[in-house]
Amino acid sequence: MTTAAAYGCGFACLLLALVCLSAFSPADAQSPGSEVRADREPITPIPAPRAQDPQRVLLGERLFGDRRLSHDNTHSCSSCHDIATNGASARIHDTREGQPIALNTPTVFNASLNFRLNWEGNFRSLEEGIEGSLRNPAIMASSVDEVLGKLRADPGIVGQFRDAYGREPDAAALLDAIATYERTLVTPASRFDRWLAGETNAMTSDELSGYQVFKSLGCIACHQGVNVGGNLFQRHGIFHPLGSPEPALVRVPSLRNVATTAPYFHDGSAATLPEAVKAMGVAQLDRVLTDQQTAAIVAFLNTLTGTYRGQAVRPATATPRTGSQMP
Repeated sequence: MTTAAAYGCGFACLLLALVCLSAFSPADAQSPGSEVRADREPITPIPAPRAQDPQRVLLGERLFGDRRLSHDNTHSCSSCHDIATNGASARIHDTREGQPIALNTPTVFNASLNFRLNWEGNFRSLEEGIEGSLRNPAIMASSVDEVLGKLRADPGIVGQFRDAYGREPDAAALLDAIATYERTLVTPASRFDRWLAGETNAMTSDELSGYQVFKSLGCIACHQGVNVGGNLFQRHGIFHPLGSPEPALVRVPSLRNVATTAPYFHDGSAATLPEAVKAMGVAQLDRVLTDQQTAAIVAFLNTLTGTYRGQAVRPATATPRTGSQMP
């Protein structure tokens, strides 16, 4: 994206924020209305995942945890993207061979709902992102051809490819299998989604007030849609610096499961959610949020935690791990 486009994106978001500010009065921020129409809200519920070929999903899940995807056979996608917890890790920077990866690892949960992948938004599809991680020397330091050479020497996984694709492992099947599995990594049924669906008791009055504050301050300008973000680029540090200066332009992150994905920002510089909310207010809105405003927004953000395989997404532990960075 060009510099002009980047500034245009920032201006568009600021304009939308002003619209949001004019649409909500201070009274709205304090007392949520009982007549809110969910079908008119700027955030939409996560739909049920599309049906996927079960054999390809199983193969993709196996490959997601296969260390042969890395050049030295030491780590897999799941080394950093912990599906048992938040789809990422608890580290500021994951490492490979003792060297920190440049940016904080984003969660793989709901990555299929983003319009671009990675903080820099440099991949347009899951397949592109997977291939990019394989050949990235700071991540897997491998290649599709190298991985295929290892897999073709394994009769068991060759048989699984034949069952799923009717042929031996090849580049298209390898990337498709992992991407097919990743498309199942969605986390519906958050309390906010349930409220949108008409379950009026799914959220407390404090959480609903927090949602109104979130909208009235203009946070909704960038964090909206099905993934509560993930659908546009934005310049961080519009008014004041926000973490490390590079990359200057980032794909707006999704706020789905945000209460579980500390640390925050592209550089992992915010350790807690209240800290991140206050920093965003200063950097992106040029406003010092009060403790009451911060607490209200955090209360709302806690309602965005969804479920995976019937269990609520939970924070990752601080166990050291090595691996890849992808969505």
